[in-house]
Amino acid sequence: MNTLTANGNAVSNAILTYMMNDNFGYYDDSLEVQDGALGTIEKVSDDPLKVKYTFNDTAKWSDGTPVDAADLALTWAGTSANFNTVESNNNDDGTVKENDESTVYFDSATAGAGLVKDFPEISEDGKEITFTYSKPFADWAIQFGTGADGVGVPAHIVAKKALGEEDAAAGKQAILDAIEKKDTAALSKISNFWNTGFDFTSMPEDEDLLVHNGPYKITDFQEGQYITVQLDENYSGPVEPKVNTITVRYNGDPMAMVQAVENGEVDMTQPQATADVLDAAEGIDGVTVDAADGATYEHVDFTFNNNGPFDPQSYGGDEEKAKQVREAFLKTVPRADIVDKIIKPLNPEAVTRDSFSQVPGSPMYDGIVAENGMDAYNAVDIEGAKQLLEQVGGEIKPVRVMYDNTNARRQQEFQLIKESAEQAGFTIEDVGDVNWGTRLGDGSYDLALFGWQSTGTGVTENDANFRTGAQNNYGGYSNDNMNEILDKLLVSKEDEQQQLLIDMEKQLTEDAFGAPIFQFPELTIYNDKVKNVSSTSVSPTMFWNYWEWETN
Repeated sequence: MNTLTANGNAVSNAILTYMMNDNFGYYDDSLEVQDGALGTIEKVSDDPLKVKYTFNDTAKWSDGTPVDAADLALTWAGTSANFNTVESNNNDDGTVKENDESTVYFDSATAGAGLVKDFPEISEDGKEITFTYSKPFADWAIQFGTGADGVGVPAHIVAKKALGEEDAAAGKQAILDAIEKKDTAALSKISNFWNTGFDFTSMPEDEDLLVHNGPYKITDFQEGQYITVQLDENYSGPVEPKVNTITVRYNGDPMAMVQAVENGEVDMTQPQATADVLDAAEGIDGVTVDAADGATYEHVDFTFNNNGPFDPQSYGGDEEKAKQVREAFLKTVPRADIVDKIIKPLNPEAVTRDSFSQVPGSPMYDGIVAENGMDAYNAVDIEGAKQLLEQVGGEIKPVRVMYDNTNARRQQEFQLIKESAEQAGFTIEDVGDVNWGTRLGDGSYDLALFGWQSTGTGVTENDANFRTGAQNNYGGYSNDNMNEILDKLLVSKEDEQQQLLIDMEKQLTEDAFGAPIFQFPELTIYNDKVKNVSSTSVSPTMFWNYWEWETN
């Protein structure tokens, strides 16, 4: 239920929390931010940058407690990293450890939240909270309260579970006091519960974990099978969904998902798109198939810090040799062939994605691609790869490739990459795993094939992927110049952003960070008795306008 943690940050969670919690703003299907139901956001000062959040009187948690400043202050504390006493507190498998009484570690970090250093100004009634940024911040309007994250988890529930405070008002104040005073003992307990206390995989016995502030409540959750949400009769906000009950079923087989629509078991689905899936869906009477670019793009992700073939440590610390091996591998990745064989059957207009930060067709895409250096990898160059490997000399360690080996599209992709790389002399080891997500960053692989999904349109989203030690930087990439570019992006004005993104992408290409391959094709498949279905290319995709759905 906490989509702000590293563990909870997944679209599969966000589609549920989005229906269960209101927000200050959300993305429509044109990627414009619309006003949400929680309240308003206002920039009240440019120098210093001050942003005020005002909560509506109708904003209430499902147990009747007001949604207010304490909730947003806790979200700021949890995502700023300003209160952490250690840089990381994770186990080898990537899960977060329990903090001891002298350790504070919130398992989350966003660049913008970290720019707010001082305790916020809070009105006496708790309906207004104003954050002061230590420097200008490009994405201030979407930093807190947008989309599925909403205001975050309920502060009074965290206080009850972490601090033993039963009274909601007193609990909120205890949270605010702990943050303002930087009370390590209290924040240690608070961060422990914030990190993992809202995790569950079936219907929890503790109803406190289900407290929400939006129109739907969870009424049933069968592990690995489905979750059902139903309109909450106690909801007092302005959102008025037309559908009483929504059940989200889990199924990892795209063809089975289409079959479920045909059989009437589900009304809507967004399976991973393949030509077979498209053909099957288009063959069903009374079903609409909408095809578009999705929110996710496929990419090759190298590991820089595991003593593998792409790590300088394998070459006595020689950065240049490790980079040459990475460049050699990139020369073998058949990006165009992958698009032609796997994606064009779904979208005849598909092209390789050549930008790390922009979707093909977006306003800055062409300008960035013209200068970022990715054209060096437009075509496979086996001879060029062999020459680089000869310059490195010696035996190159096997390349362990990690991907979802139950996914038909990724299986195809892996085979195309394997066959091409072996022609240049690389040895490829298949370490595919259905549980690939839990292994990200654990050093057990040298190259990963997976998708990055956008949750918004802000330029500062790149920070989590490319900054040293950042949340999504699973390969251990680190470059001081990159960190400086990202620092500038955080405070950039709109007319500066394209050049900074060019600088960022040129650095990634120069360092042979990896490569984008293609934008995911997205199929939204739904039977004709459901009205007002559409999708947006950021999370939560087809759930963005759930309140407009109708059935007949």
